Amino acid sequence: MGANVITLGRIFLAFVVLVLFQMDFYERAVAVGLTILVIYLDSLDGFVARKLGLASDFGALFDITGDRIVEHVYWIYFATTGLISFWVPIIIVSRSFLVDMLRSVAYAREGKTPFGEKTMMRHPLTRFLTASPFSRSLYAVAKVAAFVLLGLILTFQVGFEQITHWIRPEQFGQLVRLSGFFVWLAVALNLMRGIPVLIDGRHYLFEKRYPRTLKNT
Repeated sequence: MGANVITLGRIFLAFVVLVLFQMDFYERAVAVGLTILVIYLDSLDGFVARKLGLASDFGALFDITGDRIVEHVYWIYFATTGLISFWVPIIIVSRSFLVDMLRSVAYAREGKTPFGEKTMMRHPLTRFLTASPFSRSLYAVAKVAAFVLLGLILTFQVGFEQITHWIRPEQFGQLVRLSGFFVWLAVALNLMRGIPVLIDGRHYLFEKRYPRTLKNT
């Protein structure tokens, strides 16, 4: 229960962040700090579940759902501000739907989970790219760097409008370029962690018995 509450909490905080990003300089600065907390809570809920012995199949799926909501909220919002290409949320959302569809079928039909002992992932490389601490940590760092840098850009934009010179124009340009690097790094890692799942779960798409049994459900 505690881990699921944390998941709900970070979803709520993500929407609070969006509200703050539409306000003035100091509110946006607070939103940047809350963004770091939101990403940190992503790792905390799993730790709490394991520590308290409350880990479950539903909890794992709910954690992934929370991840998706938080990520999509941020990517879509930054796209609406014009800070990133609209292709970024299109790629990430499309990847999420495809991967999560396969995971849902695997769970419904075979009791397979995305991670853990009953994982649907067959190949060791797939397990490494999607579930290893290295892969998950690298993707988390790329996301938090992208979200924080984009949030700082929004914050400093207001600062310039209010003649609050917290950063020099040339530094602002460097910030924009750095944020672009981490945005596309996050997109690349997102695909790198998603495509192997599609390859490993291709039998759900192409074996005859799965479309037929799902249709009759």
